[in-house]
Amino acid sequence: MTERKPIDSWLTDMDGVLIHEGVPIPGAEDFINKLRASGKPFLVLTNNSIYTARDLHARLSRMGLVVPEENIWTSALATAQFLADQRPSGSAYVIGEAGLTTALHDVGYVLTDAVPDFVVLGETRTYSFEAMTKAVRLINKGARFIATNPDVTGPSLEGALPATGSAAALITAATGKKPYFVGKPNPLMMRAGLNKIGAHSETSAMIGDRMDTDVLAGLEAGMTTYLVRTGLTSDADIDAYPFRPSKVVDSIADLVERV
Repeated sequence: MTERKPIDSWLTDMDGVLIHEGVPIPGAEDFINKLRASGKPFLVLTNNSIYTARDLHARLSRMGLVVPEENIWTSALATAQFLADQRPSGSAYVIGEAGLTTALHDVGYVLTDAVPDFVVLGETRTYSFEAMTKAVRLINKGARFIATNPDVTGPSLEGALPATGSAAALITAATGKKPYFVGKPNPLMMRAGLNKIGAHSETSAMIGDRMDTDVLAGLEAGMTTYLVRTGLTSDADIDAYPFRPSKVVDSIADLVERV
């Protein structure tokens, strides 16, 4: 195996790595504080497109995890950047929350249901039949279909919730058009994040709790990958995949000394 270069930059997933059901995972505060003290570039990533970076900064701060806004990278931000690169100053019909609409406004997009360039689907707790119907009709009329991430479910205290991937499947069934998913496991989100902090994949690491999103995205972006056991993936699950993380650790606490 080719010897990897020392890690100078870190990307880490949020849910299942730093927090679980609104509670910090032991070692997360030490890890973030060590990163900030080291001066090394880092990003906290999430496929969740509901919240703005400012929202997430406030939520994490209340848990004792001080992550500056500029160190938070969401699928909404990645989607907005992707669309701005593809079609600057374009227009979109959006199904989603403030995290997505704010990101699109910030890159100069007009949000409209009058002949938009794109239909952009994100996560929301209030998917409406009316909005989905409008999305279907706009796609049938030629709007391109984009979705922030392919996650079919999201966590909640009461159990699994339908997420962006499930809503996208409904629209695909009605239109025959599949969306382009920007978020993990698309390595585009990782590469855009690395560019944001001026980092290089060969000297960067990705920490996650899922093989099918975090590890796969990091692997395809050319990064060192760490899988933690504090999330959704068991050792038996790892063996079911044709690829492996660079290393499996019990939790983020095991990586504090590697920063």
